[in-house]
Amino acid sequence: MDVLLGIGTRKGLFLARSKDGRTNWEVGAPQFAVADVKAFAIDTRRSTPRLLAGVLDSHFGPTMVVSDDFGATWSEPDDAPLAFPEDTGAALQGVWQIAPATAAEPDVVYAGAEPAALFRSTDGGRTFDLIRGLWEHPHRPEWMPGGGGLALHTILPHPADTQRMAVAISTGGVYRTTDGGSSWKPANKGVTADFMPGELPEWGQCVHKVAVDADSPNTMYLQNHGGVFRSTDEGARWQSIDGGLPESNFGFPIVAHPRRSGVVYTFPLVADMERFRFPPDARCAVYRSENGGDTWSAQTDGLPQGPFWAAVMRDAMCADDADPAGIYFGTRNGEVYCSPDEGDRWQLVADKLPDVLCVRAAVVG
Repeated sequence: MDVLLGIGTRKGLFLARSKDGRTNWEVGAPQFAVADVKAFAIDTRRSTPRLLAGVLDSHFGPTMVVSDDFGATWSEPDDAPLAFPEDTGAALQGVWQIAPATAAEPDVVYAGAEPAALFRSTDGGRTFDLIRGLWEHPHRPEWMPGGGGLALHTILPHPADTQRMAVAISTGGVYRTTDGGSSWKPANKGVTADFMPGELPEWGQCVHKVAVDADSPNTMYLQNHGGVFRSTDEGARWQSIDGGLPESNFGFPIVAHPRRSGVVYTFPLVADMERFRFPPDARCAVYRSENGGDTWSAQTDGLPQGPFWAAVMRDAMCADDADPAGIYFGTRNGEVYCSPDEGDRWQLVADKLPDVLCVRAAVVG
């Protein structure tokens, strides 16, 4: 089994590859070494997987790059592949998410941007158009930046209906479309926002990440600024599922198993007014639920046992599409871990990297 792992960091993109069932990894040299790489995707819908990366260079600005040879070369159109139309008065500040559509639309790729906007490509990610239905939503002028900025960071195309999709914005909340992006409705009922009056507003929540259940697209899991939630009606209503987590319900990532319904992963952090934001008890632990969040258990075999002072960001955890599934996470101190057996045990893939912003993995051969 040949598995590719992309690691986006504060200083470039690292590609790691394992050809022996995720036991040993070869980690390449950094590409785009002076750029932030917040978004990376491996599009496996074509015979040769396509790699896509959102690159933010401090000199040249943000762009999207594409590779069809596993990162040996990268191509970018002469014109900016992803840019706001002039009439919007907005300028692209970064790409936060790249999401290939389903196999039913083999050339469609979505991108989430800062300032919060959704873009659609029909040529495999080489050029993009703004989805105006969301950009022109009446709530947009009142969306406020989160700690990292005003970004659309989660894109969840419906697996069976190309007209349906959910996105998440910090700090706008979750929004859904059922008509291909022409119109959007907030989907946040039950999600707390204790920094706002009333605590349960229709929209404006600081959503950190959302994932969809493997078996039921109506079931979604949400890691919020203050809480972990589950919806069984495609985001219409949410309920808390953080009762079995350690002392904090704060965190950034949430990952659903690619095939096993009800299996979900997160990495809790302690958050308080002093912005502590380290793991509870300084313990490195991935929490896994096998019943949709009703109960959780700490998965620590192979992870550091001493004091651990690093966080995991919203896109720095992922699952691959192998069987058994591999689970991955990267930390802000530059360590990347892989579990080849769905979280039971962990091994170090790389360390001493720059601050890890995103990880994505897939079987490529």
